[in-house]
Amino acid sequence: MKVSLFITCLADQMFPEVGLSAVRVLRRFGCEVDFPEAQVCCGQPAFNSGYRDEARSVARTLLDAFEASEHVVSPSGSCTGMIHHYYEELFRDEPEALALARRLRDKTREFSQFLRQVLGIEQLAARFPESVTYHASCHGSRLLGAKREPLELLNMVEGIELRELPRCEDCCGFGGTFSVKLSDLSAAMADEKVTNIESTGARYLVGTDMGCLMNIAGRMRRRRVEVEALHLAELLDRALANAEGAKTS
Repeated sequence: MKVSLFITCLADQMFPEVGLSAVRVLRRFGCEVDFPEAQVCCGQPAFNSGYRDEARSVARTLLDAFEASEHVVSPSGSCTGMIHHYYEELFRDEPEALALARRLRDKTREFSQFLRQVLGIEQLAARFPESVTYHASCHGSRLLGAKREPLELLNMVEGIELRELPRCEDCCGFGGTFSVKLSDLSAAMADEKVTNIESTGARYLVGTDMGCLMNIAGRMRRRRVEVEALHLAELLDRALANAEGAKTS
């Protein structure tokens, strides 16, 4: 199966290891992964700020970049949600671009949903004997409905101690430009999230969107909370490598 990675801005510029982990996991399950270099931002920051023309211009570049792709996978529920729910609105007056937007929507999946819904992963030869708690990102869980898939994948990992995060579904306060325009409110929301994470006693925090994880990890560093934030792709990458290493040792 041929898969194109849609890396997203945050992962590309600040967390490239998330993209590398996603590629390694996909390849372990037989995917042939490519990276169309023409890809850019999905247009969400401009769209959310009311700059529709600018968002449309950026989004059109993304349509062209993935036009020939068989499947598109992204480690971001936020950016995937933009493609699924708002590209039709952006291109409703442009029939040709609208057709491309619908095709991109239909072949694009968030990482955990691709593993479960397209690849049909039912079990993992993976091991991660650590305590973990899971944060449900707003766009992934609400816009895309990716509520079960991340937890199902985590529960397939041998040795993991999954601890429930109180008020798991609450926003972390990032929200893109929200965290800049309303920084005090954003910080208060992040502090509440960090307090709940601390209460679990977990060693690792796992999520499916680097915007949330970046925001939460920043607050944890300021409060000297020793919890490592990992994208789901990173945890699965480590867990699969752990199991493979145990077999060869």
